[in-house]
Amino acid sequence: MQASQSIYKSPNDHRQYRYLVLDNALRVLLVEDQDASQAAASMAVGVGHFDDPADRPGMAHFLEHMLFLGTEKFPDSGEYHAFINQHGGSNNAWTGTEHTNFFFTINEDVFADSLDRFSQFFIAPKFDLELVDRERQAIESEFSLKLKDDIRRTYQVLKETVNPLHPFSKFSVGNLVTLGGEQAQVRSELLDFYQSHYSANLMTLCLVAPLSLDELEDLACHYFSEIQNLNLVKNYPQVPLFSENELLTQIDIVPLKEQKRLSISFNFPGIDHYYKRKPLTYISHILGNESHGSLLSYLKEQGLVNNLSAGGGVNGYNFKDYSIGLQLSDKGLANLDEIISCCFEYIELIKTQGLDEWRYLERANLLKMAFRYQEQVKSLDLASHLSINMHHYEVEDLVFGDYRMDGLDIPETIALLELMTPHNMRLQLIAQSVKTDRKANWYHTPYKVRPIAPQSLVRWQVSSIRPELQLPAANPFIVADSIPRPDKSDVDVPVIVAESTGYRIWHKKDDEFNVPKGHMYLSLDSEQASKTPKHAALTRLYVEMLLDYLTEPTYQAEVAGLSYNIYPHQGGITLHLSGFTGNQETLLALLIHKARERNFTEERFALIKSQLLRSWQNLAQAKPISQLFTSLTVTLQKSSYEPARMAQMLENISLEDLHNHVRAFYEKIYLEGLVYGDWLVSEAQALGKRLEHILSLVSTPSAESTRELVNLTGQGTLLRELAIDHQDSAIIVYYQSAVATPEKMALFSLLNHTMSSTFFHELRTEKQLGYMVGTGYLPLNRHPGLIFYIQSPTTGPLHLLEAIDEFIADFNYAVMQITNEEWESTKVGLISQIMEHDANLKTRSQRYWVSVGNRDYQFNQRELVVDEITKLTRTDLLKFMMRKMRTKHSDRLVLFSTGEQHRTQAALQSEKMITDLKTFKQTAEKFNF
Repeated sequence: MQASQSIYKSPNDHRQYRYLVLDNALRVLLVEDQDASQAAASMAVGVGHFDDPADRPGMAHFLEHMLFLGTEKFPDSGEYHAFINQHGGSNNAWTGTEHTNFFFTINEDVFADSLDRFSQFFIAPKFDLELVDRERQAIESEFSLKLKDDIRRTYQVLKETVNPLHPFSKFSVGNLVTLGGEQAQVRSELLDFYQSHYSANLMTLCLVAPLSLDELEDLACHYFSEIQNLNLVKNYPQVPLFSENELLTQIDIVPLKEQKRLSISFNFPGIDHYYKRKPLTYISHILGNESHGSLLSYLKEQGLVNNLSAGGGVNGYNFKDYSIGLQLSDKGLANLDEIISCCFEYIELIKTQGLDEWRYLERANLLKMAFRYQEQVKSLDLASHLSINMHHYEVEDLVFGDYRMDGLDIPETIALLELMTPHNMRLQLIAQSVKTDRKANWYHTPYKVRPIAPQSLVRWQVSSIRPELQLPAANPFIVADSIPRPDKSDVDVPVIVAESTGYRIWHKKDDEFNVPKGHMYLSLDSEQASKTPKHAALTRLYVEMLLDYLTEPTYQAEVAGLSYNIYPHQGGITLHLSGFTGNQETLLALLIHKARERNFTEERFALIKSQLLRSWQNLAQAKPISQLFTSLTVTLQKSSYEPARMAQMLENISLEDLHNHVRAFYEKIYLEGLVYGDWLVSEAQALGKRLEHILSLVSTPSAESTRELVNLTGQGTLLRELAIDHQDSAIIVYYQSAVATPEKMALFSLLNHTMSSTFFHELRTEKQLGYMVGTGYLPLNRHPGLIFYIQSPTTGPLHLLEAIDEFIADFNYAVMQITNEEWESTKVGLISQIMEHDANLKTRSQRYWVSVGNRDYQFNQRELVVDEITKLTRTDLLKFMMRKMRTKHSDRLVLFSTGEQHRTQAALQSEKMITDLKTFKQTAEKFNF
């Protein structure tokens, strides 16, 4: 075993790190985190879909799935998932182009036992013959799930239009066609793929736990040393992603959702070796600027685009597809030449006038500050991220590599900018109006490839730069350094520090996370917010208009680490500010001032209104299960409305209507706020006084903010079918608690925790009803709730409901079979999840703000719930299920949709469901659904 090397870390990082290489060449990073509430592990394997056999697309992905289904030492296919869940953890995996990542988190006391199970994935997987067909059905369900996903459909077009000799061109997901054949043959090929590609020297392991580095090293050596080292060397073909045949082309794509997007992409070599100086980060920093004079600002002023992003695109071992993404207006769609010309002019401006050290240092200082005051993340996220970093960075930079910017190398940066020319370019245009002549494999996306005309290339050659395009000025919000104030808080939880007619400010000075940052939440309640669908639509439009209006005046503050968000809630709008505290008050004053102005232009109004209508209309193209979730919350929450209904109201709204709504909205405001972080009491009190002076405050919140929930008690089973155009069927079954007490919260959350793993295993893994299968604890407006959900490509809603009811009925027996030890362990696992230590300032602030919204003014609701969980017995759970869930006439809401292939029997199914159950229509009028 090789000795450890030093790892550069943030001064604000309390963790200890150790890097080592085991005798089998497995690279390991150990992280001692004594504050972690759970342990985590992640294995990143240098194998992805680029390695798939030519005749078996999706094999790497299929292997990822199969590794979870039993090993020689732990042969039960559901044992790993059940063990992780029982002990308060979670697990997942993903397969990418060149890597596959497996990760989990769990209570520290069983970390060794979980590593015993996890390590066997890479030592002796079982690959049960009888599970092959079952799991490729799961792959098929996952494939089917994305058939109407525009991102996946566009991605497949990209794959078909790159160099066919490059591995990126391979179909990555797999399905029943690519993984077809006799089970024995497929298993044989799977085993061969595993044995020839999974090698210790291609793996990186990261362990994070509240254990000493020596203890972690013992665990790594004990459990992972047996992984076989085949001394493999990656040997992907050294062919370009885009050959001359694929460059200088425009790909036109028809999406399902209404959208208009242009992507200008450039063919770059691999970029991993640039990480120490990050020249592309610097280029994107300027090219993506949104302040006055920027490329985006000019194009918006011309009415050509609504948004711009720079630096996206795929990348890998020998390629980077650097792209400028633009969201087009109707005018922009008709003037692509002008947009592209502006882009090349701005690139030339950067190349000739923008390579200044002070500009580079602005970006570098932002990363330096972010690193110095790096906030902690959850163990699982850290382990997964670092295990991937080990494939890209030198050992000393495993933590620092994302932040490192050593200096501006002008020749290096110019060399990259010189690749951003019309002759090294591809265009991708996404719009429903384009003409196509072919369809992509697998996802059936209509598209067309056509050469870029030579005369266009001539027009895009830059001869002069229009004077309206300007490089950004120095950012006044960026500070070279900042330090947190040493003042300690004299309270354990937030307290009210400012209160008067119409407002209340909660505050707590942070003295744990040691960062000069703060979070401020301000909830503005108005009776005009959502009392009718029209009012709700106007409020949503106002928020979108405001965010657009604020883009330029706040952009430099956002770049400097001062973030904000504005979003609607049932009774009004919420403003959330976060970031470095030095200039937060300045930004808040700007936001409040701009929010009260009524200076929206007709042009921006028409454009933003059109965007909002389009986004609401596009929801009809979302996954069925997503549409059901939206409908569930709208159905149960009063003063919430279906997007389609708000869209109908929005159609005839004028700019004058909007301005009148804004005026009326601010006539009577109730304000509730939370200030948490590096803020002093006196500052929070002064803030309250300023807001009291600015706003017309009233003594009580609006009626809508009481957040009433439709009560299902005594209504039996209520059915609602949604007409969704999708090949899959979907269902959600929701059970509600009529009261919001810690006891009921404990009961519902423990029931979900107890059954979630079994439900997933039985209905997804064994019965293969679909890829999206699960249960969830769903509190709505403080009321606990439990949901069961399935989206299925194979089964109609009647049979899905029968499967859920059958599971619930049988689960009583499963509970009876649980030993006392397993029962107590299950409760400990849930308690660990509920009481998980807040990883950072953001997580803590969110928890406090949710408590304020839930009227948990002692900020101890989770402790009260945990106390109730400790008292619950299996008998309590059984009684609850018998009383609440065992009959078809139980109080519950069932939302479902029928997939295309199930509609032939849909009429019979619906008739049977309505015969068996109380029809939803009988109560629709009563509940105003």
